[in-house]
Amino acid sequence: MLSGRILTPSGWITGSIDFSERIHRIIEGPAASGHTILPGFVDLHVHGAAGTDIMEGGDAGAVVARTHARHGTTSLLGTTLTAKEDHIRRALEGMAGVIAQRPIGAARMLGVHLEGPFLNLQRLGAQPPDVVPARLDLVRSLHAIAPIRVLTMAPEVDNNLLLIPQLAALGIRVQIGHSAGTYEDGVAALRAGASGFTHLFNGMSGLLNRDPGMVGAALANAEYAEIIPDLQHVAPGALRTALRAIPRLYGVTDATSATGMPDGEYALGTQRVFKCGACVRLATGSLAGSVLTMDQALRNFVELGLDLADASRRLSLYPADYLGEPERGRLMPGAWADIVVLDEALRPTAVYVEGEAIALAQ
Repeated sequence: MLSGRILTPSGWITGSIDFSERIHRIIEGPAASGHTILPGFVDLHVHGAAGTDIMEGGDAGAVVARTHARHGTTSLLGTTLTAKEDHIRRALEGMAGVIAQRPIGAARMLGVHLEGPFLNLQRLGAQPPDVVPARLDLVRSLHAIAPIRVLTMAPEVDNNLLLIPQLAALGIRVQIGHSAGTYEDGVAALRAGASGFTHLFNGMSGLLNRDPGMVGAALANAEYAEIIPDLQHVAPGALRTALRAIPRLYGVTDATSATGMPDGEYALGTQRVFKCGACVRLATGSLAGSVLTMDQALRNFVELGLDLADASRRLSLYPADYLGEPERGRLMPGAWADIVVLDEALRPTAVYVEGEAIALAQ
């Protein structure tokens, strides 16, 4: 049983949580500690950590899920990069076992975020240039290897737009990203069944007064969008703009293999990237994913002026709801016991994934 200040769906209470794999009850009353207790973080965009990249396949998914769990992430989506079809299959084959059975000490991998290969060559960012037009048969065959929960595409490319209703019918959340499309392309994609935007502002056409672009489509129309709150990818003013415009804007890490590692050279799919402090860049100097963890994302949101409850919702409740996971991202009886305990500096002192205590990094 844990006690402290607990964030529940109806607000803060002081009391205790009784749990095993799931939460049995939350008891209001005096607390034995002054700890802050939040729902575990839900990260829907994770490429790597600890020197390991999801695209490597094999046990990469387990390494990544264990590393992020130590920072309060209790569930996540393993995220691919644009690559040759056989490389994508290898990555999904590696993730399939981790999705089917959560490794000890790891976050729950809820499925795959297929970021590419259905992107626009003009907006690849750090993605390799192995783009192809979207094909339903390809998505179905990949989906059969490991469940694709989120798929990023550029709707303006070839006949990608026409596939969105069919992908949505498979239960896949289609997100707009790595796109040079117009405002109108974005609106058309949302009407066709797209449900979100991938790392808002990054890898998409920007907002101008007579050319509002894909960013404008998101700000004017989106209910959900992901954003990277590392304070490197998006300036604080732009973040505040998005927070006011998009009701359920949620944070992701877009974390790479350089996360949790010293400065140096690392892999991002077939690309080589370089970590220098809080940034990861290609040799050209372009940003290439991040080294963000979700506990740092929480602290960054609070630094921007969000109250702690709002910051928590944007890292737990909103991404869980977006993915259709009503038993995650919230502390309530019957929900999975995915719990983060924080000290006064908002640093994790304990993490539980489905009731299992995670050994935190020293």
